[in-house]
Amino acid sequence: MEHHDHQHNMHKHEQQHTNEHHHDGHQMDHKAMGHPGHDHGAMIKDFRKRFYVVLALTLPILLLSKMIQHWLQLHVSFIGDQYVLFALSTVVFIYGGWPFLSGWLAEMKAKNPGMMTLIGFAISVAYAYSTAIIFGLQGMDFFWELDTLILIMLLGHWIEMRSVAGASRELELLVQLMPSTAHLVSGETVEDVQTENLKENDLILIKPGEKIAADGMVEDGESYLNESMLTGESAPVQKIKGQKVIAGSVNGNGALKVRVMHSRKDSYLFKVVELVRNAQDAKSNTQLLADKAARWLTVIALLAGIVTFVVWISLGRDLAFAMERMVTVIVICCPHALGLAVPLVVARSTALSAQHGLLIKNRTAFENSRKITSVVFDKTGTLTKGKFEVARVVLTGNTVANEDELIGLAGALEANSEHPIATGILSEVRKRGLTLLIADQFNALTGKGIEATVEQKSVKVVSPGYLKDNGLKLPENAGIAGNETVVFVLLNDQLAGFIALADAIRPESADAIATLHENGIRSILLTGDNQQVAESVSKQLKMDGFFAEVLPHQKLEKIKELQRQGGFIAMTGDGVNDAPALAQADIGIAVASGSDIAAETAGIVLVNSNPKDIVNLILFGKATYRKMMQNLVWATGYNIITLPLAAGVLYNQGILLSPAIGAVLMTVSTVVVAINAGLLKLKS
Repeated sequence: MEHHDHQHNMHKHEQQHTNEHHHDGHQMDHKAMGHPGHDHGAMIKDFRKRFYVVLALTLPILLLSKMIQHWLQLHVSFIGDQYVLFALSTVVFIYGGWPFLSGWLAEMKAKNPGMMTLIGFAISVAYAYSTAIIFGLQGMDFFWELDTLILIMLLGHWIEMRSVAGASRELELLVQLMPSTAHLVSGETVEDVQTENLKENDLILIKPGEKIAADGMVEDGESYLNESMLTGESAPVQKIKGQKVIAGSVNGNGALKVRVMHSRKDSYLFKVVELVRNAQDAKSNTQLLADKAARWLTVIALLAGIVTFVVWISLGRDLAFAMERMVTVIVICCPHALGLAVPLVVARSTALSAQHGLLIKNRTAFENSRKITSVVFDKTGTLTKGKFEVARVVLTGNTVANEDELIGLAGALEANSEHPIATGILSEVRKRGLTLLIADQFNALTGKGIEATVEQKSVKVVSPGYLKDNGLKLPENAGIAGNETVVFVLLNDQLAGFIALADAIRPESADAIATLHENGIRSILLTGDNQQVAESVSKQLKMDGFFAEVLPHQKLEKIKELQRQGGFIAMTGDGVNDAPALAQADIGIAVASGSDIAAETAGIVLVNSNPKDIVNLILFGKATYRKMMQNLVWATGYNIITLPLAAGVLYNQGILLSPAIGAVLMTVSTVVVAINAGLLKLKS
């Protein structure tokens, strides 16, 4: 139930998300800073410009400040020097402080005080107090503090935005995979057109080494394609006439003509980018926890600032000292690192996953993957290849010369059949490089096999049932192994031999199951196949158990049964008949067939049906969660230590932080969080 609710909440949340953008990391800043229309690059440039202007004004402001002159034993004075100081500082306050002041206003309007409120409040207090000093109030101004504070805040935001841009860059890389132009073939001519103008049924030419410009079917030519950026699979994939190609994959050394299947916005890559965007925007429980913490920190900062001010005044310190302590506390407490702790990890993990063929549709499902105690595998196509392959060829008697001849005869009969067994025999014919013989006078032996004439000989390919019905003895060595299907070849009604086929287990399956065991996760097989086949696969892979002969509608019940026994259950299936079970499982992982990413009920979609990806997903989910927690611990822990220092708890020991030092520490804290998020890797 929880799963469905979350899906529903996610959609609700995305709508809210566009309205509020409160603490969602850098997005909050963009909105709050009053540049809603600017893109990321323009924002970074804007901060850089403001930083340099403030930097240029910093030297004269420092030289004109009494405090700095006193420290440096300098004396710079001329008539009206204080008014020049005031004028320069006003420029810094308004021009340099504008992003923070407008952000404060935006947060107040949204009734959602946060980062900008704190900085806006701190610089306004400092400016108002110092201005009062210039116009007659007794005391020391701290324009120089205000100036250095704004300077460092601008620098911090600039650096941090660049880090944030880094976290979102992976997504941009995905977008850039789509080539901007395509070679459109019309009749005998080829012209270059913009990719977005391609329509269904257009014919395009892909030259060697170029990127595929649109999803489509190969009409002419053959080549090997590198799809690693889309699926994470590094081995080149052979494409021949009639096969599907995905936009963004890189062509090898053959030229291809491709018939476009749909417009750009329906392409696989486009859907992936949308999916990644939505997943980065959707909030998970960890994000909500961080938001709550950031909101608390804002309240604590304002309260701590006011308490600090009151305490120092009541201890008899002057107004300037008390003001400076208050400003420092508020600045140091800015929950910036906290606001970014989770979104940065989210942005990076979602985009990285997409590049490795793991598509996260539901953030909470992904973060919860660390809790998985059992993975239920739907056998066909996940642990096994999902297609019959010849396991062994056995000759009986001396009717045929060798294995090749037996396979050749069977292949001739199966040439026109679509049956999985036929496909398996034909792929063996190709593998052995045999020439396909011609068969005629076909006749289907209902439910038992097929007969035809090949090179004037009567050939039958039949099931064990046919042998029994016709009083033929089963050969001794046809003792059928657990996961084998056997067909017999008769030549002129003499048994020539048999071919055993099996749905071969993928080479990666055993490793994947072993890695799950190392991580204390049970693996269970769920299949519609018979008891023998299920047991054979389960034993071979050293799995923890199996359910055999399970019909599609019973899969849901089996998942419920496992959940009743306790534990956190992940289910992998191909998304079609497994939809109810995927929705029931704590985490549904759909194994997509190539480019079908519309597996609605699953929280996570695997582009390849490789069982290793499931293991990678769980391990990456754990790593992602660890990074988030490290960031949250750092962002809150840093405040716990620095807040008392800023308030002046160790003043008598001679330890006191100035507002500028506070701002430096705040920036460092944010950058640490950004760098830590950048260290997240997906091991494959």
